[in-house]
Amino acid sequence: MKMTTEEAFVKTLQRHGIEHAFGIIGSAFMPISDLFPRAGIQFWDCAHEGSGGMMADGYTRASGKMSMMIAQNGPGITNFVTAVKTAYWNHTPLLLVTPQAANKTIGMGGFQEVEQMKLFEDMVAYQEEVRDPSRVAEVLNRVILQAKRASAPAQINMPRDYWTQVIDIEIPEVVEFERPAGGDAAIARAADLLSKARFPVILNGAGVVLAGAIPATIKLAEKLAAPVCVGYQHNDAFPGGHPQFAGPLGYNGSKAGMELIAKADVVLCLGTRLNPFSTLPGYGIDYWPKDAAIIQVDLNPDRIGLTKKVSVGIVGDAKKVAEALLSRIEDPADDAKRDRLDLIGKTRSQWAQQLSSMDHEDDDPGTTWNQRARDDKPDWMSPRMAWRAIQSALPREAIISSDIGNNCAIGNAYPSFDEGRKYLAPGLFGPCGYGLPAIVGAKIGCPDVPVVGFAGDGAFGIAVTELTAIGRSEWPAITMVVFRNYQWGAEKRNSTLWYDDNFVGTELDDGVSYAGIAQACGLKGVQAKTMEGLKQALATAITDQMQHGKTTLIEALINQELGEPFRRDAMKKPVSVAGISASDMRPQTV
Repeated sequence: MKMTTEEAFVKTLQRHGIEHAFGIIGSAFMPISDLFPRAGIQFWDCAHEGSGGMMADGYTRASGKMSMMIAQNGPGITNFVTAVKTAYWNHTPLLLVTPQAANKTIGMGGFQEVEQMKLFEDMVAYQEEVRDPSRVAEVLNRVILQAKRASAPAQINMPRDYWTQVIDIEIPEVVEFERPAGGDAAIARAADLLSKARFPVILNGAGVVLAGAIPATIKLAEKLAAPVCVGYQHNDAFPGGHPQFAGPLGYNGSKAGMELIAKADVVLCLGTRLNPFSTLPGYGIDYWPKDAAIIQVDLNPDRIGLTKKVSVGIVGDAKKVAEALLSRIEDPADDAKRDRLDLIGKTRSQWAQQLSSMDHEDDDPGTTWNQRARDDKPDWMSPRMAWRAIQSALPREAIISSDIGNNCAIGNAYPSFDEGRKYLAPGLFGPCGYGLPAIVGAKIGCPDVPVVGFAGDGAFGIAVTELTAIGRSEWPAITMVVFRNYQWGAEKRNSTLWYDDNFVGTELDDGVSYAGIAQACGLKGVQAKTMEGLKQALATAITDQMQHGKTTLIEALINQELGEPFRRDAMKKPVSVAGISASDMRPQTV
């Protein structure tokens, strides 16, 4: 039938059920945004496109439903770069709509012009530009399908002068593909290895959450009497209350998980690309089993064997593969089963006791910063005290987000969940400013669930402008906790270890009050200075969120103790060879 290009675009969005768009309004897409209210599409007009993209990521990760990012061509689109790459490594299927400068003037260096396809070429799973107005629905449909199939962002680039043209077009049907379940030979080999294993361990990644595979992995773990570890920042990939849950590997993870996987002779890696950062030594434990048989399951064959030597590679959906293995593996002997479960229980218990007694951060030999930080503010909470208070107040059903940074990283070992899609961490791209927008997106996707975001004060400063947007009446209420220690902690820890306390660029303004900024934006802002105060403030904030529709920002005042550095593997002590002197500086001539 005949319709305009914008009608065809919006009708295709409707066919795929895309109800939410995040960005900042711009003239380059007003022909479609004008139709959004009539189409049942909510446009969330954020304060910065970068945060809007992270809201889209949080919405989709929490709800499982696809959303859309859109902004003005040129600078509006370039602001999406960090968010799109973040979503790519979070395996989040998002629609990136990039209105392009008009074909008539492109290449002339005109207003708000940039190479938008080149910009995102290594940040999306698929990208395509509309070459003719009559192809708009065809291209959009294909881009959306590719995002879903790859579980990653995909981009449609639309020249702005293609809007408001009348075309004769048919809206394409949605053709879904069944996900692979792994090859018979590979499944048989993996089942044989697991059946004969002396000490099998399961490692769940994001693919387990995305595939809805947690129930299948519970059955698999129970049949094998195997401990289940989860990848870095994927604490929700297995129920925390299950007696065989060993916790997260990687940076500031679970010692129990590290000690148990070190004993493995077979490791089943489900839905994980085994990225290097997730398997780095922790707490001084080089735990990755060097001689174990590794079974790696991933939808993307390019990632199998990329970082670790594997014995069996299986291209498939984590749920289907887990179910296939369950039907083929043999039950272990009762005494072997009992011994494994006893060891898991004992190791879990020892780590839980140790974690609950960890109040402070250690100093490396030759450094004294953490001791000085405690002495400077003896009455202030440490980061670990704050996390214990938080855990005591968080509802089990809550969705939480975390930002990048030292204080959030210290908390990696603490959160556990009863189901998936509950833990929104920034992922391996590691962007600052993720915690606030991600939890806002999660609340939009899951309005009946309590949500709490976490960020250090340095990272939060990147997203603080969103406080000016989320107080409007159409935005849902959320709770945000900001760890306030007035420093860029991760970099300051590097400075204490390798640069002799030369704190360049690490100090923040202690005259700034984020609680005060929240109040100025019409939100509730409070400070908490003790564990009990933080516990009570968080409980009250969640009640206000769920029962009164109020957003609360809590400033948790903590001392300046610093946890384990992110990258011991990438840092080393500098040496002076030629030497640097300010006397060598030459003034510029103008």
